[in-house]
Amino acid sequence: MAKHKAAPKAATKVAAKGAAAAKPPAKAAKPARAAAKPAARASAKNEAKSTIDIIRQKAASRTKQIKKARANLKKAAAVRAAALKKAAAERAAIEQKLGPKAYSQKELDAFRTLILDKRKESLEELDTLKESSMDVTTGEYISESSNYSLHMEQGTDAMEREKTFLFLQRGTKFVNQLDEALQRIDAKSYGVCKVCSLLIPRERLEAVPTAQTCAEYKNTNHPCERGKTALALRKKLEQE
Repeated sequence: MAKHKAAPKAATKVAAKGAAAAKPPAKAAKPARAAAKPAARASAKNEAKSTIDIIRQKAASRTKQIKKARANLKKAAAVRAAALKKAAAERAAIEQKLGPKAYSQKELDAFRTLILDKRKESLEELDTLKESSMDVTTGEYISESSNYSLHMEQGTDAMEREKTFLFLQRGTKFVNQLDEALQRIDAKSYGVCKVCSLLIPRERLEAVPTAQTCAEYKNTNHPCERGKTALALRKKLEQE
């Protein structure tokens, strides 16, 4: 009986030893885990490198786009500068064709002297006319009043007195126009045609110092050929 009881115990010990021998040691899993870590690191490293490469490619593409945009801007600026230069050259050519815009200060001073002499002469003529038109009975000058009408009805010199009165009117108007011409000299706009803005020829101003247009416009109410050209050219400049 004792032998039969000891046999199962011995079999249990042998089975336990066999199971223990079949069980892998705990330390055997560690090399596999250790081998997995370098692979994961390598994968992460490759992924990071790929991300960096993508970023670099994008940066390079962005830099290329910026360079291209700058080149286009530079090209556009050059084209615009060339267009502005061309327009300025055309404008300068037109301005040269139109001639100077104003008389020089020396020329204006000469016109001033001429006008002052004319004004002095006209005032002296007016004084003479006023003396000849004075009513010897009243000491008053002729005017457009009932007294003047009465004078016109008195004898043979009525017509002469009427002429004198008209000359007085014209002379006074001429002096006023001379004063306005002096104001234009002060403003440096004297001699500039009010129609086409060209300079009125010196010869006309010397003959008629109060002139504000060329002789052709004065006589025909139409600009002269120079004036027509100037108006057309200035219109072109305004459109540009």
